[in-house]
Amino acid sequence: MLIGALTTIALCWRIERRDGVTIGLTDHDRDLLIDGLVHRAAPGMTPSAIKRSDGLDADTMDVTGALTSTAIGARDLLAGRWDGARVMLFAVDWTGAAGRVELGEGLIGAVETQDDAFTAELRGASALLDRPVVEETSPECRAELGDRRCRVAMAGRRTFARLIAVDGISLTLDRAEPTANAYGAGLIRWFSGASAGLAAAIEGSEGAVIRLRSAPRTPPAPGDLVQVTQGCDKSIATCAGRFANAANFRGEPYLPGIDLLTRYPGG
Repeated sequence: MLIGALTTIALCWRIERRDGVTIGLTDHDRDLLIDGLVHRAAPGMTPSAIKRSDGLDADTMDVTGALTSTAIGARDLLAGRWDGARVMLFAVDWTGAAGRVELGEGLIGAVETQDDAFTAELRGASALLDRPVVEETSPECRAELGDRRCRVAMAGRRTFARLIAVDGISLTLDRAEPTANAYGAGLIRWFSGASAGLAAAIEGSEGAVIRLRSAPRTPPAPGDLVQVTQGCDKSIATCAGRFANAANFRGEPYLPGIDLLTRYPGG
């Protein structure tokens, strides 16, 4: 317990990004070493009122801070490098006395920036209860290309290439696709340049040109090394004709929809 004659409590944050980068921050006026990780002094970091309950309502809270730390910058926040990062908030005695109080844990959700400050929403573990517990029927496949349910071998379906031209959401590679629209509904991942470590969804491809679904948050540049992964439009026709994988199709393409109720003779 954090009990003493004087108030010597400091709030600390441990933030673990999905790519493995981990940083520590504290609202104390000097750095603190906790569990082998240096928590850098960040006096501008303040949490909103922390609400903890034993009910089933989703626990959320906001963390507001100044963009003064080299560890968290506006560019990385806007690029999405901190999206989904795991955050642990706790209180310690900055004098080094034993004791630690866990205050909350969650994943970074929506992030907003304004001037030289940011606000990040933390969604607690109970927020996972908002997700559907069973799958809904759909005419399209619910599996992802190459996962354990799809079972399509991805060997040879991922290719490294260099960007030779960038025009908005259209990127030109130094090699052409193996088949028509092979990278449509696929993924591009950057391995160099300002976007290194980020990924984006591909809308479609034609020859050596791929079109992204949305403009990259961090503009790429010619010469960037990327990895492009083939995609699937999740239709039964593509599954059977292109991948010969209809036996593993995870959808109901022939199940009548609700429009069946509106049909009538002569309609």
